[in-house]
Amino acid sequence: MDKGIIYIVATPIGNLKDITLRALDIFKSADLILCEDTRVTLKLLNHFEIKKPVLSYHQHSDFKKTEEIIDLLKQGKKIALVCDAGTPGISDPGGKLIEEVIGAGIADVIPIPGASALTTAISIAGISMDKFVFMGFPPIKNKRNKYFENINSFEYPVVLYESSHRILKTLKELMNNPDVIVFRELTKVFETVYRGRAEDISKQLEKEGPKGEFVVIIKK
Repeated sequence: MDKGIIYIVATPIGNLKDITLRALDIFKSADLILCEDTRVTLKLLNHFEIKKPVLSYHQHSDFKKTEEIIDLLKQGKKIALVCDAGTPGISDPGGKLIEEVIGAGIADVIPIPGASALTTAISIAGISMDKFVFMGFPPIKNKRNKYFENINSFEYPVVLYESSHRILKTLKELMNNPDVIVFRELTKVFETVYRGRAEDISKQLEKEGPKGEFVVIIKK
């Protein structure tokens, strides 16, 4: 029996044209596609007229779901893992599954590179990003103060993700940082980049309505 394969497939962070030809080929050849939200992934697959079975795998998936995936790989299945947008394993639960698969040693793990909000933002930051610290999403409650204390302690630029529900709260935590860059809705119709003081950007977002997904870079 052939060894199983799990492909870690990057998907567009907004603009569907950012999908790669290789990613489409992998979807067409896969036996199963694992996704955070099947509704989101089906929109992508339907757009490119690809019909494949999908199975949800997200942060609330239990160990039984992981065992099911491991069993399929043991059977030699080809599985594509995607997240709702961007590259799996970066601030999403895909990293845990990849760790389990590598630990079990029952399948090849193959990256299919493509879109990432992290690298997209860095590419237009306009500052030196040869070295930086990526902090993912700030904690909602526990360890939140420690999280922002750490940001102030780093000597390199810090990159973080934030949702529309908490961006204003996070900018408030960054008021002591005089220079930040906030990226909203990257690659989408209303893509916007704000540069300046956290306080000023916060006021602007309050006027406009803080909709969309955000990447924040704190300059150093």
